[in-house]
Amino acid sequence: MAPPPDSCPALVLNADFRPLSYFPLSLWSWQDAVKAVFLDRVSVVSEYERTIRSPSLEIRLPSVIALKEYIPAARRPAFTRFNVFLRDKFTCQYCGDGFAAHDLTFDHLVPKSLGGRTTWRNVLAACSPCNLRKGSRLAHHAGMLPVRLPDEPTTGELQENGRAFPPNYLHQSWRDFLYWDSELDPA
Repeated sequence: MAPPPDSCPALVLNADFRPLSYFPLSLWSWQDAVKAVFLDRVSVVSEYERTIRSPSLEIRLPSVIALKEYIPAARRPAFTRFNVFLRDKFTCQYCGDGFAAHDLTFDHLVPKSLGGRTTWRNVLAACSPCNLRKGSRLAHHAGMLPVRLPDEPTTGELQENGRAFPPNYLHQSWRDFLYWDSELDPA
């Protein structure tokens, strides 16, 4: 039996055939993908076996699409809580343990109470126990040195870090474009 259309998202590639984003993975619903095909905004690179029908048309659902117009990556990534966690690879920068995003907080190296600002170079990912232990002290006063000093990442660095966290579902037709632990054929 064919899978329902809702379980057939399309991987979206930029015009250079690289994913628009790795984390979250750039996916469009089957409806958005089909609409983009009909509006001639994308090229279909690969298709599912699943077809959809209208009274006058039958088409296979796209599994990989590429934009026809290149969208340049942002020069500077947005400063968000999630991007701080992604920069720090979802790892507490004090104890070095990895965590799910919902189990992380962010910590100010120079606490706000001491004039610290909320910027790329002053904020890092921390687990709750480490954040509480450091409190509103400077890291070295608390005897807690970060694994890595925070800095402003490039969009490319965030993309590369995102590749380390593949989603739960990867369709076989996407593997040639994502490079997550895919075995390469020897030349």
